[in-house]
Amino acid sequence: MRAFLEDFQAHWYVYLSMPVMAAVIGYITKLVAIKMMFEPLEFVGRKPFFGWQGIVPRRAARMASIACDTMTDKLISAAEVVGRLDPQRVAKEIEKPLLDAVEEITRDVAAEYQPGLWESMPDAARRLLIRRIQAESPKMVAAIMETLQQDIDQVFDLKSMVVTNLVKDKALLNRIFREAGRKEFQFIARSGIFFGFGIGLIQMFAWAALHSAWVMPLFGLMTGWFTDWLALKMIFNPKEPVRYLGLFEWQGLFLKRRKEVAADYGDLIAREIITPHNVIEAVLKGPLADRVFAVVHRQVQDVIDRQSGLVRPLVVLAVGSRKYQAMKHRIAEKVMDRLPETMSYIEDYAGEAMDIRNTLVTKMQELTTEEFEALIRPAFEQDEWILITVGAVLGFAVGELQVLMVENFAR
Repeated sequence: MRAFLEDFQAHWYVYLSMPVMAAVIGYITKLVAIKMMFEPLEFVGRKPFFGWQGIVPRRAARMASIACDTMTDKLISAAEVVGRLDPQRVAKEIEKPLLDAVEEITRDVAAEYQPGLWESMPDAARRLLIRRIQAESPKMVAAIMETLQQDIDQVFDLKSMVVTNLVKDKALLNRIFREAGRKEFQFIARSGIFFGFGIGLIQMFAWAALHSAWVMPLFGLMTGWFTDWLALKMIFNPKEPVRYLGLFEWQGLFLKRRKEVAADYGDLIAREIITPHNVIEAVLKGPLADRVFAVVHRQVQDVIDRQSGLVRPLVVLAVGSRKYQAMKHRIAEKVMDRLPETMSYIEDYAGEAMDIRNTLVTKMQELTTEEFEALIRPAFEQDEWILITVGAVLGFAVGELQVLMVENFAR
């Protein structure tokens, strides 16, 4: 002990630098580990081994699928999203742009299939045909909505929509994990300071006893590895509050923040992913859009046949039965093409009616501990060992620099 005190007195700055450097190592390795989880969005370097891409963007499809599984299996369904829309209210919201579109489509298709036919028809007949189709159009929209709602899973793949948007926008996928685990990532970085400082105190006594050049790099390695591992464990464990040594209580930080995470997560998903715009886009242009077109086509044909009664013989006589059928099909195509623009008028109403945010927040409160953990755990589980290893390697390297500094100061 006497030898230690004498050496400490002679080289006190060297000894005091050890816990400080260990704290710096702990902090830096955590920041690097967090950055490596999310950045860069695309691979930088020379594939396949010399370079890096953030773990979350690199596994974007799988990460999105895992996040989506919990979201669509446990939190919200396609029926809940679309089923809350009132078909009559939807028809009312889009009535004006719909009526404008009907007149334009009718005129354009008539001119396309039989140039001069529309102009040669008596004005009263043209007006009557348009008015009758316009009068039926809101009913047609309501009928289409009711048909789609009856079997929504056949025309709207919610999971496909969510995964497609997340894989396409890797920055958005990063934001989901980053915002849901915002405080957890802060904890990881700050914990490195305290854990590292504690290990640095042990390192100080090890150096005093051994004075070996291996002490600092080995302790740096241990600091980088152990603090990464411990911080990750403390985020999710224990599942329930546990009191340690009768002095303090700890529960996995992510689980402890359940209400706050639910609010942030629900807000982000409702604002960025399951939005009225994205839902409409997925229904009308997604992988099941051909089924939607079949419904639209059927409704359009029924309306035209019912409402063109007075002039139908004239039209069929002028263009022929086959061309008349082609005209109806063409009108259905044009209606389908105009629907995304027309349906954009319901986005404000749809946002209120769907109430995605509050639905997600409420359902998240009902999740089991394991299900709730699954919201963010995949971001840590994937290649977790790489992050810990990088922390250890960085710690070792900084420890070597520390040896050089100590040897220079000690001279």
